[in-house]
Amino acid sequence: MLSFTKTFEFSASHTLLNPDWDLEQNLARFGKCANPGGHGHNYILEVTVTGRLDPQTAMLIEACELQKLVDREIIEHLDHRNLNTDVAWLEGKIPTTEVLVLEIASRLATPIKIKAPNCSLRKVTLWETRKIFATWEAD
Repeated sequence: MLSFTKTFEFSASHTLLNPDWDLEQNLARFGKCANPGGHGHNYILEVTVTGRLDPQTAMLIEACELQKLVDREIIEHLDHRNLNTDVAWLEGKIPTTEVLVLEIASRLATPIKIKAPNCSLRKVTLWETRKIFATWEAD
């Protein structure tokens, strides 16, 4: 199976808070990540597609087309935003790395299939720090 991966970067802030808990419970569970003022990360996003080469381009998907698609569906929504308050599709969710990677994968699967019918979304990895990341993989 052939795969193609492109990386992207964005910066965003968030606070890990369960709205059903008081501040003391949130701090006990999430530690300093629950500080009400929030904190930020420089995220690295890896998007991997898999499939058959397009015979006209000899590519799974053109890198510039994947760039435009991810910029439109993901980066424009997340970059330099507060993930708790500024992103409609994260409303009501605790913006952990795991939640973000699931939501990103959900937003990319169909547009990728439409743009490049010969391939599909295979994997999304989101690096929150050099030591913390989450990965979604297609079944």
